[in-house]
Amino acid sequence: MTGYRRGDVVLIGFVFSDETGEKRRPALVVSSDAYQQSRQEAIIAAITSRVDRKFAGDHPIADWQEAGLLFPSVATGIIRTVKQSMITNKLGTMPQPDMRAVESNLREILELK
Repeated sequence: MTGYRRGDVVLIGFVFSDETGEKRRPALVVSSDAYQQSRQEAIIAAITSRVDRKFAGDHPIADWQEAGLLFPSVATGIIRTVKQSMITNKLGTMPQPDMRAVESNLREILELK
């Protein structure tokens, strides 16, 4: 059983998309608790402090401090499946209004409406 739940803001080692390196970054757990309990993976959405730009699926986090983040941040539409062992620790929990907005954005970019 995992120690992380849907809505947790966690720290994870992200491999660059060109696979040239890795950097620790915050991410939002978006997979269900049932998914994580039955697998060794978690589905996460990347979080960035680059608030000066917005792409499809991005959501500026209103209560970023409550989420455990150090800077104003954006939950992005960049989603990945990662091994739970790649998660180093929990930073906080995404406030419900922000989580609902992220969920809405994910439904939109994945055309799940």
